[in-house]
Amino acid sequence: MPSPKQKDSPDQRKIAIYSRKSKFTGKGESIENQVELCRERAKFAALQDGKVLSEDDFLVFEDEGFSGGTLDRPSFQKMMQAVRAGQIRMIICYRLDRISRNTGDFAHLIQELEERGVAFISVRDSFDTSSPTGKAMMMMVSVFSQLERETIAERIRDNMVALAKTGRWLGGQTPTGYASRAVERITEDGKARRLYQLEQIPAEIELVKLIYQMFLDTNSFNQIETYLLQKHILTKQKKDFTRFAIKNILQNPVYMIADAQAYQYFNSLTDVFSNEAQFDGKCGVMAYNKTKQKNGRANEYRDVTEWIIAVGKHEGVIPGRDWVHVQQQIAQNSKAATEGKKKKSRSNVALLSGLLFCEHCGDYMRPKLSQRWSAEYQETIYDYLCETKEKSRRKNCDCPRANGNTLDRLVCEEVKRLSTDGSEFLCQLEAAKVQLRGQSDEQEALLASLQKELESKEKAIAGLVNSLAETGQTSAREYIIAQIDALHEAKKALAGRIAELENMAGNHSISDEDFDILVDMLSSFAASFEHMSVEQKRAALRAFVQRVDWDGETAKISFFGAEKAAAGESIYQYISPHTSPAAPPSPH
Repeated sequence: MPSPKQKDSPDQRKIAIYSRKSKFTGKGESIENQVELCRERAKFAALQDGKVLSEDDFLVFEDEGFSGGTLDRPSFQKMMQAVRAGQIRMIICYRLDRISRNTGDFAHLIQELEERGVAFISVRDSFDTSSPTGKAMMMMVSVFSQLERETIAERIRDNMVALAKTGRWLGGQTPTGYASRAVERITEDGKARRLYQLEQIPAEIELVKLIYQMFLDTNSFNQIETYLLQKHILTKQKKDFTRFAIKNILQNPVYMIADAQAYQYFNSLTDVFSNEAQFDGKCGVMAYNKTKQKNGRANEYRDVTEWIIAVGKHEGVIPGRDWVHVQQQIAQNSKAATEGKKKKSRSNVALLSGLLFCEHCGDYMRPKLSQRWSAEYQETIYDYLCETKEKSRRKNCDCPRANGNTLDRLVCEEVKRLSTDGSEFLCQLEAAKVQLRGQSDEQEALLASLQKELESKEKAIAGLVNSLAETGQTSAREYIIAQIDALHEAKKALAGRIAELENMAGNHSISDEDFDILVDMLSSFAASFEHMSVEQKRAALRAFVQRVDWDGETAKISFFGAEKAAAGESIYQYISPHTSPAAPPSPH
């Protein structure tokens, strides 16, 4: 908490302006308008006290695309950090609900601001925390803001309940096995309405049945994944099936037949908005309010107790008894896997996880720890195995394993060798620096020429605009407008070319300082690597190694730091480790 200010000492803290808008709608006050209104309010209040505020007195914090239902907003959190650091004396917002729609959050905020001596003003609501009446009014408005938010949430849920009763498909990516079909219907008031419902795709439905049957038989995502990879069966998006995609199919209630077992299962967990008689085994199940949809993030599944269940218009394919059994088995497997991870004591000492790729198929190679132990080097013996090879049981790839201990050691030795005087890497880096510097000089000359040409175009446009004002409605008007349009297009092309050159210069230049820093990093790497922990060694390798490709006999290391200017190839080095199963010298 900042120390109390003396009466004769001016408060050097800033005025924070906070603005928020959930999304751009073209309606309501924009972020810019909110900020300007807040600034005018602060300046007017200061003038009444005989003070003049400058732009330096303000700090502006803006959040766009964030809801008022939570305080977890980036700019808001930055503002509160400034408050806690004693940098803010007042917060001004356009309207109270720009800060929060939650009564609890708002109450805690006002309490914290009061403890830190920070005033709070809402422009639209015309009151502030400097008076007891203002504090009381703020709390009342906050209550109504939260009431509005909860009312909206209830309205949304009521709409979902109404939709659930129709059993319609609401749109979006259709699940495997189904397509969306438009159906016309006439409402009670005689209007034609178009609804959508799911329609089976026979070939995909057979695949869904196969996945369910295989899981009931094997209780294994891995075996299903291997089978689908070996048969080259792809998802609806034309990608290889993963365990995640298989699990989504197995947990989607859309495939469940709406029978007695389905009703008993969901009725014990959540709200079912179709009566028991409708669960007659003729249609499938529809689940609404199943996911939390957030912009820029993958959909997150809600707990089943929040779902809204109804009988759909589509045909289900998996009997309720089988679907419920699959869910129970998945839950048991998940619990067993969690307990197994807790008991697992062996640590992963592999250094190239995430860096090593199979040159045959392009997939990752992951470490596979053995049961053998090297007493001499005090570590587990491990190999690197291609994931595609493992998942497809050698059907889609048969790249030989790499001895992990040996490969890790040799890659580390190659990185250490980069820092030696006269090393091939440093020679190539120096050559690339010189060549790129020459290219940079040429680019600067071209950039200056283009900028002059751009200025010439702008002057020509300005002259034509002046001529256009003088011509009035004459026959020359259209000719001048055509010239302006042509010059404008040429100007846009020049601006694009200038931006491209500036971007190239920023991305590809290697300064003497950058070169020296890289050499120092390499020297430090070589000197201290043996004393690092496994985690530190992984991080250090990632500073220099872009990727390692393994073809079964030879590893190709691609390094960060430079490019061959002429050919544009990554600087790389080949190593040929032995792949015998004997325990190698340890890189750890």
